[in-house]
Amino acid sequence: MRGSDRQTGSLFSYVKLEERVPARHPLRKIKGVFDAALVSLDADFSALYADEGRPSIAPERLLRASLVQILFSIRSERQLMEQLQYNLLFRWFVGLSIDETVWVPTVFAKNRDRLLNTEISQKLLTAILAHEKVAPLLSDDHFSVDGTLVEAWASFKSFKPKAADPDDRSASDPPPPDPGNTRKTGTTETAAQTKAKGGASEMTATGATSQEIGQEIGRNVERNWRGETWSNATHASVTDPQARLYRKAKGRPAQLCYMGHALIENRHGFVVATELTHADGTAERRAALAMIKRASPGSTKRITLGADKGYDDRGFVGQLRQMCVTPHVAAKSNRSAIDARTTRHAGYATSQRKRKLVEEPFGWGKTVGPIAKTMLRGLGRVGAQFTLTMAAYNLARLPRLLAA
Repeated sequence: MRGSDRQTGSLFSYVKLEERVPARHPLRKIKGVFDAALVSLDADFSALYADEGRPSIAPERLLRASLVQILFSIRSERQLMEQLQYNLLFRWFVGLSIDETVWVPTVFAKNRDRLLNTEISQKLLTAILAHEKVAPLLSDDHFSVDGTLVEAWASFKSFKPKAADPDDRSASDPPPPDPGNTRKTGTTETAAQTKAKGGASEMTATGATSQEIGQEIGRNVERNWRGETWSNATHASVTDPQARLYRKAKGRPAQLCYMGHALIENRHGFVVATELTHADGTAERRAALAMIKRASPGSTKRITLGADKGYDDRGFVGQLRQMCVTPHVAAKSNRSAIDARTTRHAGYATSQRKRKLVEEPFGWGKTVGPIAKTMLRGLGRVGAQFTLTMAAYNLARLPRLLAA
């Protein structure tokens, strides 16, 4: 008998959202670990809110919604709120009942900004790694480190001369050089510099001078750099002053960006520490030392650290040895700081093979996550997004590993 296509609305629904989600759905395991991490941060959340006044959106729901946005590649808060209207799986994960009103996108973004700080993101990552189901999967002896570029939400046309104020030492000034970098060389991701006078980079085209450019009015005016020298020391983006102009390598275009760094353990490739810095030639080595100190503060247990040739610097290698860290760094062909006392061991070859796992969270974060080109501005906000993306990468790998 043919069924009827008549559509009738039901006045009441007696099925819970919990019953509509399959028992073997991967989000169930992710939600269990993530909720336990949020419970451990309850005191930190309380410190961010006043004791009186109108209740705002719960921070737990804000972070769950942000995690959904990363895991399912939702491009904007407006689209996220739209999907929360009709996607029952997302409502269940965030903690909204089927009848609760979804937030206005601007209200959601404004409330979430309170949680976009590096401290909360780092504590959330640490709480996830400390979970009873996650901790046994981690190695506490062998690690790898690397960095990647995060393109800033700013264009070349926003890169303009700084105000001529000799006393101005704002946060947009370039960071100090690394004292351990004795040869003054950069990593494999070299700075965006050419043979212009004074070490500044030079871009050639046809057109106006910088003074004429500053007098133009319009939303999308033409920019030209013929005869103009520019560098991070003399110019800054008016859109995102903390972004830096940087070139990954010779023959690659320069872009306004930040540099994200990740420290992984070598057993399953979980990210155990993150850092976001200004983009420059020595940032990777400075960030690596900072992440090691944060991951194992004051530890006298010997660990290994795998890295690419960009970390083969005598100052950096010497600091690692003082920290009781064996530098399993890829050796350069000439003037390498890595000698036979390190390369002769079988563990060195193993670290060189396993260190390539550090590229996987970067690739995932730029294809599934939002860090290929961030839509946030400022070192703190972009850093919080970077850390949350790395935490999402760890969570995305949990269902398969826990089922094994």
